[in-house]
Amino acid sequence: MYRLSDYDYVLPAERIAQVPASCRDRSRLMVLERKPGRVGHHLFSDLVDLLLPGDLLVINDTRVVPGRLYGRKETGGKIEILLVDYPGNVVDATGLPGERQRGDLHGRQAVICTCLTKASKPPRQGSKIFFPAGLTGTVIDGGQGVYTMAFHCSDGFDEALESVGEIPLPPYIRRNPNAPAACNDREAYQTVYAQKKGAVAAPTAGLHFSPTILTCLERKGVRIVPLTLHVGYGTFLPVRVSDIRQHKMHSEWYELTASTASAVNDAKAEGRRVVAVGTTVVRVLEHRVDNDGRVHAGTGSCNLFIYPGFRFRVIDAMITNFHLPESTLLMLVCAFAGREFVLKAYREAVDEQYRFFSYGDATFIC
Repeated sequence: MYRLSDYDYVLPAERIAQVPASCRDRSRLMVLERKPGRVGHHLFSDLVDLLLPGDLLVINDTRVVPGRLYGRKETGGKIEILLVDYPGNVVDATGLPGERQRGDLHGRQAVICTCLTKASKPPRQGSKIFFPAGLTGTVIDGGQGVYTMAFHCSDGFDEALESVGEIPLPPYIRRNPNAPAACNDREAYQTVYAQKKGAVAAPTAGLHFSPTILTCLERKGVRIVPLTLHVGYGTFLPVRVSDIRQHKMHSEWYELTASTASAVNDAKAEGRRVVAVGTTVVRVLEHRVDNDGRVHAGTGSCNLFIYPGFRFRVIDAMITNFHLPESTLLMLVCAFAGREFVLKAYREAVDEQYRFFSYGDATFIC
């Protein structure tokens, strides 16, 4: 169960969803009951019936930043840039390092970010890159497609991103650029409860929730509490080792408040289920639990890698999408529900024509 090939499965390309469901909560929902090893087929709206009064639903309220930018180098060549840390380090106009902050980016300030770049020729150190809306970038250092850049815009960095940035969709969403817009990704690729900017990818399990579903769950007696984990680009990077135990997990910034930690601890003490919406929530909660089973509030970086053999101390059920073959996300799901059971369910999902990955259907594992 430690071989990378143990987490492979056959997925026809046509099963990869290129657009979301026409209505968020009308996507399909496969239910995996771990104890009896049973699989059921539902709509996501059936979650209202599947969750119980007293369940604690933990969501990730991160918000995807429109961090894909298209500009031109001083030479006139085109360049594509993806911000991989937001908001980066704020510096004054002279370029002297300032304190890391997540607040106002207006005025005579620049913002230093790590970026992935795509261009016919790599940018030179010290060169400038020009974007629409008066946004300018200066290459500080880097190479092989990863650069540190300083951005400045007199009207504000956030304002420039909102004006000219694009939502960075996953690489497996491939659409004809000349075709009419398939959907409004700025809206569709955000959860309805997204608040705190910082992610370069959406916590996709949450994309299925609508305001109506959330209201129905609260009326039923399901409590909903948030945490934050800013999903990084590393979530798309492949595992490159044959023995998964040698894989080094990427780090992502998280915040778990005292109120959410208290709600989780109360639920566990009272025997109520803690239901995680997405693998991001699972990782934060299991990262912040002690040996006595108590979850602690905190802020920092999480690089917890969960694979079969992991002992879960917090979550009792989880909602998540279908994940890529040989991905760390699939390994986490296999750790929770059992590798053979999960892969059997995935094969059934392919046969039943479920839609896979970010814009695809969901699973409820209980």
